[in-house]
Amino acid sequence: MKKKVEEKIIKKRGPGFIKLVHPVFTIPRTIGEITADALTKWAGSWTFIILFFVFIGIWISTNGYFLLKYFQGGIFDPYPFILLNLALSCLAAIQAPIILMSQNREGKRDRLRSQYDYAVNRKAEKEIQDLKKQLNRIEKVMMKRRK
Repeated sequence: MKKKVEEKIIKKRGPGFIKLVHPVFTIPRTIGEITADALTKWAGSWTFIILFFVFIGIWISTNGYFLLKYFQGGIFDPYPFILLNLALSCLAAIQAPIILMSQNREGKRDRLRSQYDYAVNRKAEKEIQDLKKQLNRIEKVMMKRRK
């Protein structure tokens, strides 16, 4: 019954209501953490991946055009695309630590969430045990009255 009441409250207030109640979501974030989360969200999207492949395709096509036109190493970025390799390496060098920071923060949030859930479960277990003891006492009283 309690679960149905909670579901009604969440449905009425919206899914963002959990973020207001759960202690993990009330921890303030630094500007670096907010930026890392935003970059991770953007860099892990299909939009970024598709745009990235389009960019690389345009780069290689442009370079191929200049390579064919001038045939001697090209003007733009000579084969094996040294400038493109540099750009991709810099992107990976910057992006990887930021994504790792975001994942570490998410791991920290998961640990806090699991600790909170564990505490709630322990409290619920204690309350259930207390209710069971109380029911056993009531049952003993009822048995005495029947006799």
